[in-house]
Amino acid sequence: MSEMDKRFDPRSYEARWQRFWAEGEFFVCPAPSERPPYCIMIPPPNVTGKLHMGHALQSTLQDLLTRWRRMQGYNALWLPGTDHAGIATQLMVERELAREGTDRHALGRERFLERMWRWKGQYHGNIRRQLDRLGASCDWTRERFTLDEGLSRAVREAFVRLHSEGLIYRGEYIVNWSTGLDTAISDLEVEMRSVEDRLWHVAYPLEGGDERVVVATTRPETMLGDVAIAYHPEDERYRHLAGRRALVPVAGRAVPFVADEVVEREFGSGLVKVTPAHDPADFEIGRRHGLAGLQVIDRRGRMTEAAGERFAGLTVDEARDRVVAELRAAGLLVREERYVHNVGFCQRSGVRVQPLVSTQWFCDVSGMAPRALAALREGELELVPESWGKTWEHWLSGIRPWCISRQLWWGHQIPAWYDEAGRCFVALDREEAARAAGTAPDRLTQDPDVLDTWFSSALWPFSTLGWPDDTVDLRTFYPTSVLVTGFDILFFWVARMVMTGLHFTGRSPFARVHLTGLVRDAEGQKMSKTKGNVLDPEELIEEYGADAVRFTLAQLDSPGRDIPLDAERMAGYRAFGNKIWNATRFALSRVGEARVASDLTLEGLALPERWILARVSEVAGRVDRHFEDFRFDLACSELYHLFWSDFCDWYIEMAKPGLDGESARPRVGEVTLTVLDRALRLLHPVMPFLTEELWQRLPGHESVSARTICLAPYPGPEAGWTPPESDAEQIELLRRVVAIVRNERADQKAPPRAAAELWIAPGAGAEAAERFLLSPSTLPLLRALCGVERIHREEPPAGALHRHPVSGLVVAPVFEHAEGGVDPARLRAQLVEVEEALTRARARLENPAFLSKAPEAVVAGARRSVEELAQKRTRLAESLAAAGAAP
Repeated sequence: MSEMDKRFDPRSYEARWQRFWAEGEFFVCPAPSERPPYCIMIPPPNVTGKLHMGHALQSTLQDLLTRWRRMQGYNALWLPGTDHAGIATQLMVERELAREGTDRHALGRERFLERMWRWKGQYHGNIRRQLDRLGASCDWTRERFTLDEGLSRAVREAFVRLHSEGLIYRGEYIVNWSTGLDTAISDLEVEMRSVEDRLWHVAYPLEGGDERVVVATTRPETMLGDVAIAYHPEDERYRHLAGRRALVPVAGRAVPFVADEVVEREFGSGLVKVTPAHDPADFEIGRRHGLAGLQVIDRRGRMTEAAGERFAGLTVDEARDRVVAELRAAGLLVREERYVHNVGFCQRSGVRVQPLVSTQWFCDVSGMAPRALAALREGELELVPESWGKTWEHWLSGIRPWCISRQLWWGHQIPAWYDEAGRCFVALDREEAARAAGTAPDRLTQDPDVLDTWFSSALWPFSTLGWPDDTVDLRTFYPTSVLVTGFDILFFWVARMVMTGLHFTGRSPFARVHLTGLVRDAEGQKMSKTKGNVLDPEELIEEYGADAVRFTLAQLDSPGRDIPLDAERMAGYRAFGNKIWNATRFALSRVGEARVASDLTLEGLALPERWILARVSEVAGRVDRHFEDFRFDLACSELYHLFWSDFCDWYIEMAKPGLDGESARPRVGEVTLTVLDRALRLLHPVMPFLTEELWQRLPGHESVSARTICLAPYPGPEAGWTPPESDAEQIELLRRVVAIVRNERADQKAPPRAAAELWIAPGAGAEAAERFLLSPSTLPLLRALCGVERIHREEPPAGALHRHPVSGLVVAPVFEHAEGGVDPARLRAQLVEVEEALTRARARLENPAFLSKAPEAVVAGARRSVEELAQKRTRLAESLAAAGAAP
């Protein structure tokens, strides 16, 4: 390879290695295989979409896990694909048609779908390009699309089977209706917003007397569809109304009173109007009491003829104003008040959702839900973090029929056909339906609706592997190993995959689910275009490099917490990459003929080499455990400190005397390269591009018999790299002495290269420490690390400002050209500053909220900060005392 550039620039190698991996087919997974299977299915992004930070987070974690397992010898498949995203994609094309002055109805269904497929073909490549830039190691030979022929066949098969079992049926039910899209929409496509409305208290006269009751409502226009008034059966205020009737104001229609336990006695007057055609709760009340609904709002959001001649054709808002005016004129408006509540809006069109009763296709999943609950309870399925188990129980215990039909054209058209008499035949294709109907295929009309996008997505883990056929892929990779997705679709997607997987295959589609938090801005605010705080993954990759983006996202992922993303943090991790680059470049320039060693043991090695190999072994074990537990934040913290602190800041400096021939230490070059080899392999799942670029440059890396670091064995703990217990104590002593000298140099503002000497005075009981520090093997290290010319074994001279006790010894450095000795005023100012910082740091650690919510690595860092500040305060106080000044 070419000589390493002095300048660190990820753009110079990232695309090159992605091409190398693709051309080498390193991510293609054979089936069957002797290697154990490991499979992750990508949560399919919208086919025409642009990856956002949530996609970047989840893709990073999926790729990290796949690379890790691949290096451990698994037949690791990360299966990619995209979702047709019915409403979202159709909207894009409809907007394009609108700009051209036409619409889908003018084109007709066939020509419109041709246009949709052209759009898909034009933009489909964006997803792969973006994933490639992030470093995704997908097996693109297995890429799937939810509308491709194989998955469409699986969808038809599932629909027909469920229908034959009586679990899919067509009927009337209340749904979320988007008047902006002219279709039913799922709960996920409803965005709840806090809205300031009015709460109107309306008087309903009782039939046959002067008595009246008061009912509160936020939607007075729906009064025109009232069919009853409900009260709680234990509410003594209204028991006397049983069998009586009230007159609906404005409409003048008499309606009965009904007792129902769903009524909240504390809300308003304790009475609620029942409008089954326009409220989900009222719809259920109507069913329980045999009340027929009266639809007064149509699919366009206008009042129907059933609302009365004065209101027919008005918009909902216009009707509301007229109803309120008539109530006020009739003296039936008791009062109105400001009322803030949550209202559903269509996520795509932005208009208020209208609950409407509509004839739709439904799937009864009440029988599947208990099996999904049992899968979690019995350990077949694991949710991480486990706290989501309560939500799982809550949602699946109270599950309702799933409305699976949509009034769209882009999607899986429902496999149901109608004959001229209106009879319905569900079948795999038109010919099968015709045979069942006993008629010619061209005499049948297919249901115009399409299936909810989530229906095909629910089959994703097994349909992508060839189901309903018994394929080699299905036998090899199903059930899959892990699902990584956002908690916000736990019910809408994860639960449905588990239910359908158990129903059709008898097994949970995955063993473990890691639920990520939401990616927010640095202030913890939700990202949105209106706030202007949206971060684009591609722009971040362009600026900081893919590895820095990946490391940031992985380091911030902590189970159960949202992710506050600050671009400045990525700048810090780009600097981390730069540090590794420079350390590798330095090592390669100094190791001579040394090569990565495969036979290293600690025997015969000096302390620094034994210590760094032991550290690599320890970190390997910890990182592996953290990956296993989805504690990516802790794994990244371990890797960061191994590289930045242990290797770059300490070992490289310790190695210099050995590499330069100043001390006769064996195999320093081999240890340096071997540590780099192991550390780069440990880091590879998180930062694949940088590690490949540097690993390929290590002389002897080919000893692992792999063309790429992607296939090199993932390091684990080395049994032969366990050092004597005294090694850790000696390294800690050495580092403490070096830290004293470095801190003194900074405090006294001595120039970095100013001549210095170090005094080490013996003390009682400190023979072992003295023997180690002043040994022929340690002295070169001390001189190099401390930047001192001479080391004296005697009491410090009068010119030494501080005498530091260390393990029974007294350590004191003396610098030439320090800034005019001691300035008490400056030291006092520094002491005040340090004490204030120490107070703040301690208060943070005493805050229960911080300790319970902050990642472990952050808490550990805060504790280290307190220790360092306390040490600095002690040094400053000693400096003032030595100068004869009061603190």
